Amino acid sequence: MTRNKMVNGEIIALTVAEDAARDAEELAYAEAQAKIVPIPAYVSQRASAYPSIGDQLDMLWHSIDQNTELKSQYFNFYEAIKSVKVKNPK
Repeated sequence: MTRNKMVNGEIIALTVAEDAARDAEELAYAEAQAKIVPIPAYVSQRASAYPSIGDQLDMLWHSIDQNTELKSQYFNFYEAIKSVKVKNPK
């Protein structure tokens, strides 16, 4: 089957070289599509089920706040968040 192109409003048949180039492009595209791994359903299910990043960080901060050992292990993180909470109380 002859493929065509539109040039200045006219339908013109592709040359043999253009047709071969188009075949190569289509093959490359099909090969690239075959390499794409579908995203498993659990990825989007988990993403929508997780609490927001802000809520996750708040839970983490409260866990550290309740544990002296964690306060020392994550001192910089804890103090950075604590300073914001102190400056902006509820």
